[in-house]
Amino acid sequence: MPKPMEREDWNRRYAAQDFIWTVEPNRFLVAGVADLPAGRALELASGEGRNAVWLAEQGWTVRAVDFSDVAAEKGRRLAAARNVADRVDFQVADLRDHTPEVQRFDLVALTYLQIPLADLAPILARAAQAVAPGGTFLLAAHDPANLEHGHGGPRDPGVLYTAEQVVAALGGELVIEEAGRAERPVTTGDGVRIAIDCVVRGKRP
Repeated sequence: MPKPMEREDWNRRYAAQDFIWTVEPNRFLVAGVADLPAGRALELASGEGRNAVWLAEQGWTVRAVDFSDVAAEKGRRLAAARNVADRVDFQVADLRDHTPEVQRFDLVALTYLQIPLADLAPILARAAQAVAPGGTFLLAAHDPANLEHGHGGPRDPGVLYTAEQVVAALGGELVIEEAGRAERPVTTGDGVRIAIDCVVRGKRP
């Protein structure tokens, strides 16, 4: 079984001058916050900052946490280029050891944090605890069904997980508003392919 990527692996991957993925926000994040008033947001596994910067452009004050310092620096550059550097705080931390403030954030978001469930579950539990009263939790990730029936994503089944597993890891902290599989169109050189993701949205009353 492939070994999950660690900080230096990601630093090497992010070392390219260009952004690895698009600088546009994740489609599920955009849909998930469409009806929310801007407030304090926490993005975990923020990568190169595309979602954090977009949230800042929508009026959110964002803390973006990732364990790649190279990615965080690229995020800072993107925020500066988009004139929202004062609204995004990029922090470098290993989520396996990171504990956000309890009930602090109006939005807690994770997109495509693909690590073994044994490592992921405590991260999700702490993420749920960080959601403020009235706040929202959003997660999108590659679903195991994507291996056989979808496009792209990791080939290691050990870092894929279902919405049901995410809900279980949240530990009853939140009222679950959405949990299931979702199709995501991916434009490729030979047309549009479909990726299968798991999407979870919860709220603290």
